[in-house]
Amino acid sequence: MSDVDEDEVFQGDSEGEEQNEDIQEEETSEKDQIEACPLTQDTIVQGLSLLCRTGNGLAHAFVKLDLKERHLTDIVLLSSFVHLRFLDISSNYLTDLSPLAALTQLLWLKGDSNRLQRFKGLPLDQLTYLQWLSLAVNRLCDMEGLGGPSLETLNLIGNGIQKVFGLEYHKLTNLVTLELRGNSLETTDGIYLPNLRRLYLAQNKIKRLGGLEKLERLTILHLRDNQLETLDGISPSMKSLQYLNVRGNLVPSQQALQSLMGVAHTLRALVLAENPLSETEDYRLSVLAQLPFLERLDKESVSSEERSEAQERFREFQDSPEQEDH
Repeated sequence: MSDVDEDEVFQGDSEGEEQNEDIQEEETSEKDQIEACPLTQDTIVQGLSLLCRTGNGLAHAFVKLDLKERHLTDIVLLSSFVHLRFLDISSNYLTDLSPLAALTQLLWLKGDSNRLQRFKGLPLDQLTYLQWLSLAVNRLCDMEGLGGPSLETLNLIGNGIQKVFGLEYHKLTNLVTLELRGNSLETTDGIYLPNLRRLYLAQNKIKRLGGLEKLERLTILHLRDNQLETLDGISPSMKSLQYLNVRGNLVPSQQALQSLMGVAHTLRALVLAENPLSETEDYRLSVLAQLPFLERLDKESVSSEERSEAQERFREFQDSPEQEDH
């Protein structure tokens, strides 16, 4: 299995209701400073590309539009461009995406670095073909009202999301990749997405793993740089899990590895570096003795010599008088 990228991400701004108020005050101040810049026909013409047949096959239309870094404050004019399939509106000053409701052919939407505060009211349910959505580095604080019947990849890096609450699970049945790095989550509870394959939760404030037993198809779980002291919550029902990254947490001892016994037969890569556990004596051999099917530990492949030594150590442990007493 190939390695997983660990790109640096922006940290979320929100720290609860007080910071929410700060953000709203800041936004009001910024609105006073930012000159209104509505989308114009000329700007659209400059960004259009990719001429394709329309749905009925009887005409042609441009289906790709690049509007990034245009200082836009509204995109009302977009509602008439119903044939668009690929749209980049990132790095503007947008707070409202309701004009996109008419773009029912959209497949790909990038709205990073805008000023969106909530999913509720966004027309995502009406974008029935949308497969890829990125709203990284906005001002989202929750996920209430989020849905998308065809959505496969969702990127919400660097917002201020504190809870996974209010997801419209029945409208996210095709979601396989969820990016929530750099938010303010304290638990994994609430991510009830049965078809999810890849979940990225690095750089949050997670202290507790909960609700993961529902993620039976998950193959990658990325929890780097959180506040975990235990791995309780990794469930045997996670029967597809192959990659687990808990680097930079607070896992103290080998006892925590007992929580991984239920996924030992599928787990192939484990990252435990920068935990107190990784500083203990004979750390690698101890981990491999308990998780004999690992192929990589802390980004280093497991050698045949290491595996043999770990297996010997495991046999010695099994034969020890202390173990027999139990």
